[in-house]
Amino acid sequence: MLYLHGLGHFHPENVISNAFLEELDIGTNEEWIMERVGIAARRTVLSLDYIRSTKNSDPRAAFEASDYTNAQIGALAANMAIERAGLSPADIGMVISGSSAQDHLTPAESSSIAGELNIDVPCLDVNSACSSFGMDIHFLSSMKPEVLPPFVLIVNPETMTKTVDYADRSVAVLFGDGSAAAVVSTREPSRAVFLSSFCDSKPTAWRKVTIPRMGYFNQDGHAVQGFAIRKTTDSIRALQSVYPVNRFVGHQANLGMLRTACERTGIPEEQHWHNVEHFGNTGCSGAPTVLSQHWDDLAPGDHVAVCVVGGGLTWVHTLLKIEDQL
Repeated sequence: MLYLHGLGHFHPENVISNAFLEELDIGTNEEWIMERVGIAARRTVLSLDYIRSTKNSDPRAAFEASDYTNAQIGALAANMAIERAGLSPADIGMVISGSSAQDHLTPAESSSIAGELNIDVPCLDVNSACSSFGMDIHFLSSMKPEVLPPFVLIVNPETMTKTVDYADRSVAVLFGDGSAAAVVSTREPSRAVFLSSFCDSKPTAWRKVTIPRMGYFNQDGHAVQGFAIRKTTDSIRALQSVYPVNRFVGHQANLGMLRTACERTGIPEEQHWHNVEHFGNTGCSGAPTVLSQHWDDLAPGDHVAVCVVGGGLTWVHTLLKIEDQL
């Protein structure tokens, strides 16, 4: 088991609307976007003027043009999670991060985030692309309680728009930026607890989703969509076979994929929590930002199926239960 003490999230201020994408003259419009991916808006660390004038023709330049670094947006989400946990940064004994597009090859992104928080603690990255949050939970759940500090901070920052070719409508409509954070413990109880987790991968298909070093995001869209639907559906069913699931949060890839998985597993719309329509696909920060936005809605008796998929190809599911009391 892994106890959850606090969640946090952050999305940058700049909004990429469907009308803005239509202005780029890349062969897309509101109807086309909503029909295919169900995304109305996204957030970006890049200025809209920069995207408009360059269409991000040089991904290397996007790092210089960004309003925020991954460490900065990670720290903003982390501070919210730490405050909700009733703690201070000094109480954190370890930082773990995971991201689909890290700012630096070295050091681990967790180190730069801890630096932003001004804490000196052990840092490491546990990264499985868009499924990183689930993998971080799985990794920590598998650890012996005595080998970890009382409180561990998980941070998942994503600035995917820096990897988008805005001349390519198939990718430009998908991605947004955001970050999520969670304060967890193997030793200190809380009313929210991850009861179980499972992970698996199909590395023979790793080429289906890639971001080359300093290059653009690329995927076999049809194959990845089918994979995401199948594995999300399988994950929900696996959890339903053991627990009375009454909430579902999935990888925020696109609204159609999520709703198909819900239809196949009998999850009604009111039990399906999502934010992809407002923020786009924010990689591994998507599912935990949804949870964070619903932090005050979590009620005793809730059994939340959290099912994520990502490059690798990797999938993870976990069950978050809300207890009546400590």
